[in-house]
Amino acid sequence: MNNLMGNQHNRTIKSILISQPEPEAPGKSPYHIMAEKLHVSILFRPFIKVDGLQAKDFRKSRINLLDYTAVIFTSRNAVNHFFRLCDELRVKMPQNTKYFCISEAIALYLQKFILYRKRKVFFDKASSLNGLKDLLKKHRKTDKFLFPCAADRKENIEQYLVEENFNFSPAVMFETVPDKLLDVDIAQYDMLVFFSPMGIKSLGENFPDFRQNDVVIGAFGPTTAKAVTDAGLRLDFQAPMPGVPSITMAIEKFISEQKA
Repeated sequence: MNNLMGNQHNRTIKSILISQPEPEAPGKSPYHIMAEKLHVSILFRPFIKVDGLQAKDFRKSRINLLDYTAVIFTSRNAVNHFFRLCDELRVKMPQNTKYFCISEAIALYLQKFILYRKRKVFFDKASSLNGLKDLLKKHRKTDKFLFPCAADRKENIEQYLVEENFNFSPAVMFETVPDKLLDVDIAQYDMLVFFSPMGIKSLGENFPDFRQNDVVIGAFGPTTAKAVTDAGLRLDFQAPMPGVPSITMAIEKFISEQKA
């Protein structure tokens, strides 16, 4: 994907492609508030998808789920694929299994799979990584932990478990891969916004003839920003930055400055 350098300042931003799912409360999301304010249209279309590991492939890891007394969840994907594999392997976790969640939202999400009140569910009220670490530390000597995760994970919590000598096993249960974007006409959009290096990889695989020219590209997170430039593309803006903590604020700042 070689970038044909263009002048992004010449392009009026009217349509934005956000490479993520649409927020659950679309009318109240920062994206829609921003779109109304700036008079732009937004399409939400994930560039990546999550593929779950099949039970026959998971068996190759030789992990016996019932050997573990506690499970650590850092995403809904981890919850979904853990209980999917439990069903496929015909494993029923004991009622005294402990579940440690990085946020209250994920803890509440467990209600889709377990009788919440009868289970031992722990979460940090501030939804912080340090808070989760503190919770885990209190149970380090008594429990054997399972950490359901992605094949392409970059998890700080796993590094912490290793450094603190926890009795634990990472369990790869899903992976993130590029989605097929046959329904997307990339030429329709004035701005593309990415959230992971895999999203940039998906752009290259789905649109091998893509030329950036004056298309504006934004990125959330330093690894995504690096993936943009590594792909030979021009990075027009990124978040978080000082004074610009969110991607919606970064988009609004960029468009406002273009109009000035």
